[in-house]
Amino acid sequence: MEGAAVVEAGRVAGADDDPRAAELRRAVARLRRDLAAHPAELPDRAIADDELAALDAMARTGAPELHRLRRSLLLIAGALGSVSALGPALTGVHAAIDQFGSVPRTGLGRD
Repeated sequence: MEGAAVVEAGRVAGADDDPRAAELRRAVARLRRDLAAHPAELPDRAIADDELAALDAMARTGAPELHRLRRSLLLIAGALGSVSALGPALTGVHAAIDQFGSVPRTGLGRD
């Protein structure tokens, strides 16, 4: 598992031109590592894992939609509940998503 974290960290620091996307990928990688290392059985861990993968994929495209980023954040937060050990990493993902506040809207009525 330790080797996987090193490989993940190497990829995160990679080829993103948008510093916001690079920061999001770093934050997602940290939360993924912390979640993988967390010993408690979380009933919705698979949901959190899926949404973290979706966030990483959106960051790789370079043009994530703010409403989709926020939806993923809500699903992850709900899946993790109030696990205080994961709080700092989740806060990092939240802060990284907040940096996309200036992303243009893609449709009427969307946030």
